[in-house]
Order: sequence, then C-alpha cells, then structure tokens
Amino acid sequence: MYGTVEEFLNDWKEEADLTRQVLDKLTDASLSQAVSEAQPRTLGEIAWHIVQSVSVFLNHLGLEQEIPAVEESSAAAIVKAYSSTSESAIAEFTRKWAGQDNKLVEEVKLFGFIDTTYAGVLDKLIRHQIHHRGQLTILMRQAGLVAPGVYGPNEEETAAMKAAREQS
Repeated sequence: MYGTVEEFLNDWKEEADLTRQVLDKLTDASLSQAVSEAQPRTLGEIAWHIVQSVSVFLNHLGLEQEIPAVEESSAAAIVKAYSSTSESAIAEFTRKWAGQDNKLVEEVKLFGFIDTTYAGVLDKLIRHQIHHRGQLTILMRQAGLVAPGVYGPNEEETAAMKAAREQS
C-alpha cells in the first residue's frame, strides 16, 4: 500500500512504462485475437480496457480524467491513447495531490461498493493494469507476436543471452 503520493507516482511511472512496452508490440492484425471461442473478448478490447480504466479508477478519487473513447481500431491509436491518458493522470495527480500524503488514508467506496482508502484504489489500479497486461502477453503469443520481457527476460531474450554466453 502506498504511504506517500511520490511512492505511487514512482510505481505508476514504472508500471506505465512496462505497459507501454507491451502495447508497443501490438499490431493491427493482432487486435482481433480472441481469448477463446467460449470467451470472445479480444486482445484489442482488453488493450482498450486498460487505457480506459486508468481514468475510471482515478475519477473515483475526484481526479478529472477524460475517459478515452475507442475511436480507432489500430494498435497505434491504443498506444497513443494510453500514453496520453497516463501522462494526463500524472499531471493531474501531481497538480491536485502533491504534498497531500494524508489524502491516501481517507476512506472511499470504489465503484460504489468496495470499501477501501485512496491508497487502496491506487493499489487496485496498479494491480488491475498488471493483471490485464498479463492477459495481453498470452494473447500476443497466440497471435504470433513476441511479448516483451516485463519483469525479466522473455523466452527469446533468454535464448539470446544464453547464445551470447556460449559464444564468449
């Protein structure tokens, strides 16, 4: 849980960068990759959900964030919308909450029924993003894309490091 606004902002910047790395690898063709026949939600829909959820969560905390509309079904549009939303969130968060660490312990009802604190909402936002980012990486593999290593090297990066060691 976050004790200071700065802790959250540092965590957000790191996680947003990792999410952007994943989104950067999407292709227009990959966006139609479905979870399964029984669960037709697509990679593109999950990516847009990540983009929009940033504003949804922060709006519950009184930050005024516009929820981006799904305007284009292109990978570039998703990356652009995510980057813009993330940067806007950081700016608004900093403008309204800089030096107000005491705000984090205030109680709030997330989505009208989850009892938590402001810090709890921020924690859920980060975990929500991580959860869906993981879904994206699986669907990327199913769509034939190489997902970037997020918290460590992926299979291809590991193989390249091993090959480099063997050549040394």
